[in-house]
Amino acid sequence: MNILLLGSGGREDALAWRLRQSPSCDKLYAAPGNPGIARWAECIALDPCDPAAVVDAARRLGADLVVVGPEAPLVAGVADALRETGIAVFGPSAAAAQLEGSKGFTKDLCQATGIPTAAYVRTQKASDALRALDQFDIPVVIKADGLAAGKGVTVATTRDEAVAAIEAAGDGPLVIEEFLQGEEASLFALVNGDAAVALASAQDHKRVGEGDTGPNTGGMGAYAPAPVLTAELQNRAMEEIVLPTARALAAAGTPFSGVLYAGLMLTADGPKLIEYNVRFGDPECEAIMPLIDGDFAQLLNSVATGRLDQGDAPQLLPKHSMTVIVAARGYPGTPASGGEIREIEAAEQVDGVTVFHAGTALADGALVAKGGRVLAVTAVSDSFANARARAYRAIDQIDFADGFHRRDIGWRELERTEG
Repeated sequence: MNILLLGSGGREDALAWRLRQSPSCDKLYAAPGNPGIARWAECIALDPCDPAAVVDAARRLGADLVVVGPEAPLVAGVADALRETGIAVFGPSAAAAQLEGSKGFTKDLCQATGIPTAAYVRTQKASDALRALDQFDIPVVIKADGLAAGKGVTVATTRDEAVAAIEAAGDGPLVIEEFLQGEEASLFALVNGDAAVALASAQDHKRVGEGDTGPNTGGMGAYAPAPVLTAELQNRAMEEIVLPTARALAAAGTPFSGVLYAGLMLTADGPKLIEYNVRFGDPECEAIMPLIDGDFAQLLNSVATGRLDQGDAPQLLPKHSMTVIVAARGYPGTPASGGEIREIEAAEQVDGVTVFHAGTALADGALVAKGGRVLAVTAVSDSFANARARAYRAIDQIDFADGFHRRDIGWRELERTEG
């Protein structure tokens, strides 16, 4: 197959790396790509959110499959345009992508379908949101309704903090939610119509600071699998959350096709849905890709061509993976840009390590930072502790004066395994 991958971040670098290893992948293109992705794919200049341009490029390149990495092209209808021209695409329609594009849409679907989730109120104006606060205990969760690159959520521990979050959001639509007690985990499932199979689990760290403190980010690190999401809990999440969602969308005439990422809270009453993403997570994707066994390109193609239920179930290697994000100074605010990055090759000399490029560029022949999250250092080993040690050993080899990272990624799991 000739494959066109859309996107330019660490998630897409990991996808390109894994697709390039697939026996069924003959030629891999990426648009627009980045210096890391260029190691595995031929990068072409293209706006991935322009449906007509993507269709033209797919035709010109003879793409048999288009894999959409980020959420924005999906919400923009790129998958719809490709399907209308008969090109196989891994990624949902704009209508199905509302699961991520509108948190309110997802909450309403959960309520109508009986999917376990937090109690909520949707509001359109700040004044309505402020009044709705009276219905909730503190802590309370304030969410922007649309796409927010993983940063549109505030867990307010005081009423003043909740008010500030509402006022900072302006007069846009919000979802006010009950705060759920428990531990978070992520479940990734491949979905096509009313068929769905579990792919992998992971846990990530959203807060910028050590000990899960400070503002939310797009993610400062992740590990896979997530042992806290036991086989029993994963089966419950599939039966009570993922499959009912797939069936509801199919019944509504907007069937889902792609990967459905369920952010779960593991409560005393069982798994509850926090929110959906309609693509592989970032940095969860970087942690998951090294664990997937078999022909990954063919697996994605089976979803894109409606044959998910005809093949073997996805298989994972019996290993552990850890990804630590190296971000640019100032992130998640205004990140320092242009800082030179050296010694990635030395980091990759550590056994089991791959350094994925999340926000890099080339300037006068040098690799420099371009974005908030810059590198995703990923290590694989037979044990969680060894994977974690390898990731940090690799990071210590990298020379990036403007970079910073958390040293406690996976701390909960480390406590469990060492305790």
